[in-house]
Formats: sequence, C-alpha cells, structure tokens
Amino acid sequence: MKRKTSGLSANLTSYGDDAFSLYMRKIFLKSMGYSEDALNRPIVGITNTFSAYNSCHATVPKLIEAIKRGVMLAGGLPFEFPVISLHESFANPTSMYLRNLMSIDVEEMIRAQPMDAVVLVGGCDKTVPALLMGAASAGVPAILEVTGPMLTGSYRGERVGACTDCRRYWARYRAGELAEEDLPEITDQLGPTPGTCMVMGTASTMALTAEALGMMLPGGATIPAVHSERLRHGEHTGARAVKMAADQITPGEIMTAEAFENALRVLLAIGGSTNAIIHLTAMAGRLGIEIDLDNFDEMGRATPMIVDLKPSGRHFMQELHAAGGFARILQILAPLMNMSCRTVSGQTLDQIIATAPAWDQDVVRPLNDPLYAEGGIAVLRGNLAPGGAVIKQSAASKKFARHTGRAVVFDSVADLAARIDDPDLDVKEDDILVMRNAGPVGAPGMPEAGYLPIPKKLAQKGVTDMVRISDARMSGTAFGTIVLHIAPEAAVGGPLALVESGDDIRLDIPGRRLELILPDAELEKRAEAAAGKAGPPPPSRGYAKLLNDTILQADQGCDFAFLRHL
Repeated sequence: MKRKTSGLSANLTSYGDDAFSLYMRKIFLKSMGYSEDALNRPIVGITNTFSAYNSCHATVPKLIEAIKRGVMLAGGLPFEFPVISLHESFANPTSMYLRNLMSIDVEEMIRAQPMDAVVLVGGCDKTVPALLMGAASAGVPAILEVTGPMLTGSYRGERVGACTDCRRYWARYRAGELAEEDLPEITDQLGPTPGTCMVMGTASTMALTAEALGMMLPGGATIPAVHSERLRHGEHTGARAVKMAADQITPGEIMTAEAFENALRVLLAIGGSTNAIIHLTAMAGRLGIEIDLDNFDEMGRATPMIVDLKPSGRHFMQELHAAGGFARILQILAPLMNMSCRTVSGQTLDQIIATAPAWDQDVVRPLNDPLYAEGGIAVLRGNLAPGGAVIKQSAASKKFARHTGRAVVFDSVADLAARIDDPDLDVKEDDILVMRNAGPVGAPGMPEAGYLPIPKKLAQKGVTDMVRISDARMSGTAFGTIVLHIAPEAAVGGPLALVESGDDIRLDIPGRRLELILPDAELEKRAEAAAGKAGPPPPSRGYAKLLNDTILQADQGCDFAFLRHL
C-alpha cells in the first residue's frame, strides 16, 4: 500500500503521542532556523556518502548542493544525511565485506527519518549496489545520482587512466621493465581528477546498469565527475525526486524482473565487470526476483559486446559520454531490450530514445559489427563449479579459450602473497594457478584477489597471461584469462577445496565447462578425508560473526540471507 506524502509526520519518534512527537520535531528544526512554511513542504532525503578516504566521492559536497537546489526549486525541503562511505582502496579486508552493512545503514536511515523520497548519491564500486539494495528494501521513492568518472591523464605522451593502466604498469614493474623511482610519476597521472575509474570497471558498469534498470535520469551514468553537466544533472535529479514523492513511485515499481533483464543485457553488451552479476543478483533478491546464471549465459550467447572501452577495448568513459552515453547503447540494443519498462524519469525506455540524438562515432558498435560476438561474461559449470563460475571472456586470451593445464594451488590470499614470487615455485606458463579460501566466508568478504599476479620469474620472461581460477572476485578494471566466483566456495566445502597441485584442470570457455580431471571415486575419497579436518575457528562476535553465519554464496549475490525478500 502506498502511503500519503506526509513530510515531517512520517516515521515519528515513539513517545506514545504522535502530536507531541511532531511538536518536538518542529522545535528542534526551528532551532536551526527553519520557518513554518519550509517545514510544511515534502521532504527529500539525500544520502551523503562523502569521506576524506573516498576520492571517488570527493565531488559529493558540491553535487549535494546542486541536488538541494533542484529540490527547493521544485518546492521540496532537502535534508542530507550521512551513511557509510566505501572506497575500494581504503576498506580492509575489502569493500565487499562492508557492502551489506552499508545497505543496512541505508535501509534503516530511510526508515528511521522523515522523507517522502530519497536521492541516493553513490559512485565507488560497492556504494551503488548498497544504496539500491537498501532503498529497495525500504520501499520509499528513490532516485540515484552517481559522482561520475574521472578524466584521463598522460604519462610520457601515452593517455592513461585508472585502473586498467594501474594494473598494466604494475605488471611491467613486477617484470622489471620499470624502476621503482618511475612509479611516483606514473601514479601522478593514473588518477588525475576526482571521480570513479574511467574505464569499464565496476563503478562504470554499475552506473550503466543502474540507468538500464531505470533508477537514474537519462545520461547520468557517463557524465564526468568534474563537468558542470554533472551538477546540472544533480539539480534535475533533486527536482525529479519531489515529483516522485508526490506520485509515490517506489523502487519496486521501477526495478521489475523485466528491468533486471535489461540491466543484465546491458552488462553483457558493455563488457562490464564480473562484480556486477553479484550486485544485480543481490539487488534483485531484495525484491523477490531471482537471477538465474544459466539464463544469463543464454542471454550472453545472443548479445554481442558492442562498447569499445578498456579493459576489453580501447576507449575511456569520456569517449562513451561524447558518443551519446547510455542512450546510444540503448538505441542499438533496443531490439533485444524490454523497451516498455518505465524509469524514474517518468518515461519508458522507448520514449527516452525517441528524443535522443545519434551521430557517427566509433565507441558503440552496431549489432552486426560488434567488438566481440558474444556478451563479455560467460558462465562456467562442471565438477569444480557446480554452483557456477564466471569469466570475463572478452578480456581473456584467445589461446586459453580451450586449455588443459597442471594446477598450482595456493590455499589462501596470504599463501599466494607468500609464495607467488618464490624463485623455487614449481610453475610453468601453461599451468593453471588456483587460489581458494577467498570467497564470501573464507577470506572473509570475497576480496578482489582473483587477479592473481603472474609469478615474477615468468613475468620477467615476458609472460603476460595465464589461466587463473579462484572463489574470489576480480576488479572490473582487470584483464586476463581469469575464472572467478567459483561456487560453492572452498571454505564451505566446495570442490575447489579438493584440488591438489599437479592435478589437471580443463577450461573450455566455448563449451562453458570447468573440470578437475579426476575420477569420481578419487574426488569422493578426498572429500571424505577433508571432512575430518578442522578449519579455522569461526568469528565469535560482531559483524564478522553476522557475515560468517548468514552470508550467501556468489551465485545468490553474497547478500545476508535474512535481508532477501521472502
């Protein structure tokens, strides 16, 4: 049931007397200088995800001012409020460990405070899904505004940007091609402005899939963080939030099963981050919508990758924005999309592209001349991944599309760090690097450690890619032949726990298979032996215990079981 727009009367503090609760609320607001007229207007909450630790959100204070301006011009009263701020490089052990905590913070603060609509301000990888997860659960009208991507830098005449080039230069440093004294000059240029990574990493992927879901005003996914256009978009978002408050358009009316299908289709077409399938699954789960990995893979076989951005292509987000942004992608993908889905703009996708201009450009390719014939992500199954695994096939080496190799096993992230550069490590370039106990429970928090480095002794010989498999995740900015999200993970008894160094593993991307080449009888024998071994003691208190006891596997979105819609 939709509630009436109720301003300050919403979510009253429990004093046992609603009239007294409202009376007290007005006293404290008037102490800050608000007039009676202001207090009678519809209220729009604005999440403040700014932090001195979060460079992706450095522009948030100015963006919030633009959103406030839009709210007031439309006759509403804006209230910003803080929620958790997450940055990929400043969260131990990983921002994914804290994504669900942020979603709880968002949900409970929306429920606890008076607001008729909420503007969700995010950007860095896990903030957008956390915001949308929380808002979906709270059920209050919500609209997303992202901070936007950085601009690119230049290193000795080469155009560079975070964080695909971060990884490329680090690989060159590990290979001995760059000296340590070269690094400061390089790091000066890889992140030259505030904003999110300007390649098709997780932040850009989540922005585009959120626009595909209909949760953002047209054009919002690609506007650079430091452009004045971003502030104008914020102003329009604030104004639209007031209208949504009046109409009581809730997230569940926008984020439908058909809208999620659209978002998944866009994920495939843009060569987006593998992280996004976990996030979209978690977001859908908050609304009682199931994401089926096999259906996603079938969709991928019929959806060509059409966006030419790093790490799978050549360009940066600036070029995608100049090419028309999401509207240009949508114009080309329209035959494959549910175009009647409504959006927070009040328009359907059909209506949005009806007025969107188009011009010659080389960033978004036509369906009959794609960058890659299939979607950027493929789903693998087999005796190593009965619950599924994923690979960003568009960023993998063609020579490894079908490959059998000898396993070189690392038991944890710490074990990997301790041994990967050991000159005595028994490893060859056609081997398969295996890391386990790096999933949702095992790490904990499923870190972006799936981008296993090439062993230094091989990197120094010019090896730039190997097959690598794990139950971890990988940054969307990374590249290589890397299998991720193996489910169930090793820490909860998944088959990955049974692999031994020297075993043969077969990867078949076209056939969508990942197999440990051992007889079933040997696997059963190993499983019986493993069952008798005691693992590390589980956490006994706090958030770590909550995560350990209730987190779901990658194929279910890594949400907490009790947060999913029943």
